[in-house]
Amino acid sequence: MDIGELIRELRAAHGWSQGRLADEINTAHGTTLTREYIARWERGKVTPRGFYLAALSSVLDVPLAVLEDPMMRRSFLTDVAGMAIAPVIASDLLARGFAARLAGGPTVEAWEAKLAAYGTEYMSMGAADIQRRVAGELVVIQQQLDQPRLWSAAAKLMTLYAKTFPGSDGAAAVRWYRMAASAADQSAEPDARVWVRGRAAIALGYEGASLGVADVLADQALALSDRPSLGLLNAIYGKAHAAALRGDRAAALDLDAQGRRIFDTAGSHEQTSDYAVPWWRLNVFRSLLLARLGEEHAATDAQDQALAELPASLPRFATHLELHRGLMLARSGDRTGGIAHATTAMDALPPEKHSLTLRMLLGEIKA
Repeated sequence: MDIGELIRELRAAHGWSQGRLADEINTAHGTTLTREYIARWERGKVTPRGFYLAALSSVLDVPLAVLEDPMMRRSFLTDVAGMAIAPVIASDLLARGFAARLAGGPTVEAWEAKLAAYGTEYMSMGAADIQRRVAGELVVIQQQLDQPRLWSAAAKLMTLYAKTFPGSDGAAAVRWYRMAASAADQSAEPDARVWVRGRAAIALGYEGASLGVADVLADQALALSDRPSLGLLNAIYGKAHAAALRGDRAAALDLDAQGRRIFDTAGSHEQTSDYAVPWWRLNVFRSLLLARLGEEHAATDAQDQALAELPASLPRFATHLELHRGLMLARSGDRTGGIAHATTAMDALPPEKHSLTLRMLLGEIKA
């Protein structure tokens, strides 16, 4: 797919005209682009490079690596197309929301059962499918927010919804993570307030996106409670990844040690839920962290520990571990070998199992 086609599709997904896209870039970056120049990009007459690729990345909420890499452009567009909500679907969502308000909607217990189901499905389903379904649930639950437990359920759904946006370094995901934290505060449930912030922090830190926001949310979780919990564990590893990416090796290793101590008390027995952190998933967190730090022996040990208990029903996470190996190769100086290893692992995973996070990791390895 050529870049002009991707620009056109992303612009349409935002509901913008060519003139509006030019205005967005001009406002954000002090340029003087015209509608005609956008049209030339989209028709392939001119190829944007350097500064303009970065400008497009920021205003269209798409990782720069996607714009630069033809293979990533093809797979990314599949996700974007699946996430677009057509007017008829929007109409159905509105009807569902009002119907829920008039009829009272699902019970708190029913919402908590839905959350458990989504937590399991997220681990193996594509982002586009999850996003469409969770969007419908959010329209319904916002009509029922008259109990603290419902605010807690809504906050967890919002956190999941944020994770489905392409490129969590974009404004959309961060906006939803912040709203989820505010919704959790409305629940007045300490565990929910810590979990939502911690889950957002590890998502951003693991993806290497919006590290300042990851730190802020993690620090908020730590300030709310020092009791060992999954939320606190996620927050610690969110901060650890942010520290590693900034080059603060000592802080990252110290946070890793703290996280392992918290896991000893708060680790999960549940193996296949996004709301859980069992032993294998802790080692997925650690594998990437240690690979980023260049700790090859420790990273390899974490990878082996994860693979020993990783459920066969979750092949996407085995691919994560292979990408971590590719990152280690690239960091050791074998960039070509690292990219080849990671690309081979991605190609072995069925396309419908690919995730936005995997593609961002592949971009990190190539960079």
